[in-house]
Amino acid sequence: MFRWSIWLFWPNLTHYPSLPHFPKPRARAAPPAGDPLLFDDTSSAAPPINSQGFYTPGYNMGGAPAGGPGGAGVNNLFADPMASAAMIYGSSLANQGKDIVNKEISRYVSVNKLKYFFAVDSKYVMKKLLLLMFPYTHQDWEVRYHRDTPLTPRHDVNAPDLYIPSMAFITYILLAGMALGIQNRFSPEVLGLCASTALVWVVIEVLVMLLSLYLLTVHSDLSTFDLIAYSGYKYVGMIFTVLGGLLFGSDGYFVALAWSSCALMFFIVRSLKMKILSSLSHDSMGAGASAKPRLRLYITVATAAFQPIIIYWLTSHLVR
Repeated sequence: MFRWSIWLFWPNLTHYPSLPHFPKPRARAAPPAGDPLLFDDTSSAAPPINSQGFYTPGYNMGGAPAGGPGGAGVNNLFADPMASAAMIYGSSLANQGKDIVNKEISRYVSVNKLKYFFAVDSKYVMKKLLLLMFPYTHQDWEVRYHRDTPLTPRHDVNAPDLYIPSMAFITYILLAGMALGIQNRFSPEVLGLCASTALVWVVIEVLVMLLSLYLLTVHSDLSTFDLIAYSGYKYVGMIFTVLGGLLFGSDGYFVALAWSSCALMFFIVRSLKMKILSSLSHDSMGAGASAKPRLRLYITVATAAFQPIIIYWLTSHLVR
């Protein structure tokens, strides 16, 4: 009976389209014992793919869903109200500390005045370096003003700046390290001593200059930053002197020392003369008024004459 039923329905099956052919699933076989796997089997950890052929959103490629314990650590951290409050409190403390530091710095150093001494450009730097090395042809040494305010260094080559002294100091330290390395005498202690000595000499020079102006009651518009700038210009001459010694030996060193010392002395005398002697009207009254111009001149000449001594003291041990 069952056989006749199949025979009766068999012609009707020929009118239907062919049924899809499903291949038999292949069984996974373990590799031979002596043949190791070239790649790890990660097919079980592959991310799910939707019907459009894209990976399912929210799946964590690190091995855990985005909402699971492996991918929710960072999200839970930012979603935690206690963590958010701690971050806000920490940022407020940082801002308060920044304000306190700025106030303490402003009590001793004027930030706006310090910005004035770094308002330079490449054109000013080139002109200033030429003026420091070849000051003899320069005619106008007066600092220009605009509404009782001195022009910034980028607009006036006669204005003192702190950019060139700072960069020259760093260059001098690097050059000193190279000179010591060439002579097989380099060590961090020797280089640190060289840097600290060069810095201390500038501080001593500025303090002596301020004390002299105070004791002699000489009134001028020179500020502490001005004196630091004029004292720091010697680093340019020191670089030129050390380079002369490294390239041409002791003869080149003494020639470069003589040239840089004379140029710096001329520059200091002409610059400080315009600064110190320009305010004689403040000291025109009093019994010692006639001696004030001479005292100002003595201070200016003494400051200029002291520069070659410092240059020689700070550079002679670098060239042998």
